[in-house]
Amino acid sequence: MTPDTPSLPAALIDQARHIRLLALDVDGVFTDGRLYFQADGIEIKAFHTQDGHGIKLLRQAGLNVALITGRDSPMVSQRAAALGIDHVLQGREDKLAALRELCQRLGLELEQAAYGGDDLPDLAAIKRAGLGISVPNAPDYIRHHADWVTQRHGGHGAVREICDALLQAQGHWGAVVDTFLHGKR
Repeated sequence: MTPDTPSLPAALIDQARHIRLLALDVDGVFTDGRLYFQADGIEIKAFHTQDGHGIKLLRQAGLNVALITGRDSPMVSQRAAALGIDHVLQGREDKLAALRELCQRLGLELEQAAYGGDDLPDLAAIKRAGLGISVPNAPDYIRHHADWVTQRHGGHGAVREICDALLQAQGHWGAVVDTFLHGKR
């Protein structure tokens, strides 16, 4: 992949151009899927800083970003707030229903949404989204149903890979690079 070429397969670039919402599962996509608990029961999650920067770049380009997770976690709320993610749906086992509700609220069709997931609760959303994405750490039967499987694992830069590919496919990449090379805004 050259710096200006999306890591998306060429056949998916046209789909990616129409995406206006990136919705992501948290555990296994935004994190590595492991759950950490302290002795006092406090949950700890590790997030990749490059993933967070990718989310910020997507938001600056005008795309909506959402987290849809089956668990309830104060850490997810804190990370979402730090990244300016406005749409955080926690405690949602039916990811497709949550994605549909979110699209309706935003005035979008499912075809305008990309969804990234890694396990069975994500499967229907992966299949129905305009761009269904999974990660290498997902089981084979999940990856098989995705339009695209990232090269990077969940929690290890997969979200950044998705963000960069969407920015590149939608023609924002040159402006992003110029901003950081030359300070242009």
